[in-house]
Amino acid sequence: MPRVTDEYYEKKRREIIDAAYRVCVRKPITSVDMKDIIAEAGFSHGVIYKYYKELDEIIRDLVITINERNKIDDRLDSILNNSELSDWKNTVIAVFKMLADYISKAGVDILKLSIYSDLLAMSDPERALKIEERLGKEDQSPLVYLITALAKYLKKVIKANDLKPSRSVDEMMQFVIVTYQGIQSGFVLAECFKTPQLSNKYKPKKMFSCLAESVICMMEGKNE
Repeated sequence: MPRVTDEYYEKKRREIIDAAYRVCVRKPITSVDMKDIIAEAGFSHGVIYKYYKELDEIIRDLVITINERNKIDDRLDSILNNSELSDWKNTVIAVFKMLADYISKAGVDILKLSIYSDLLAMSDPERALKIEERLGKEDQSPLVYLITALAKYLKKVIKANDLKPSRSVDEMMQFVIVTYQGIQSGFVLAECFKTPQLSNKYKPKKMFSCLAESVICMMEGKNE
């Protein structure tokens, strides 16, 4: 029997992950089961289970694949590392402009999967936590990387410029997370459910511009 090469193994694994991606775009992750992925991939049960023992191993690799394809690390690091702490306002604006571009270019399917992941965390937190625990630090989502890097930067800005923010950095980051998720959900809804009420209402650039202005106000000690 010929030996299975690493290239062959990786090709099959990638086909399974691609099948899982197509399934998870069509239906929430909470509703997906192994049969869905087997049918989508066109493989037998035996072939699938040769590569993955359970569904959540596939979901883990799907999350890793999506995060690898949609990293913002380099772009964010470039903005923050090339910024003067005295010019922090323009840096904050540039960060959120980059996020607006990211959402617009990522595409609805990727954003839907992000929303479905949040639904999994809400409906089955124990399962979601187990999947998250299987991820390495390098597999973190773009939003996690953003919050960590931006919080570190803002703390440096506060110290360097002797600012007296109206909210703590942690509170500002919580505000950014919630607002980011709201913008993302609204954008996906508008793209998927086209009605006169939603048409052209959700424009990431304008919304992230408002978010940048809010963060700047809080950093300056002004209440929105």
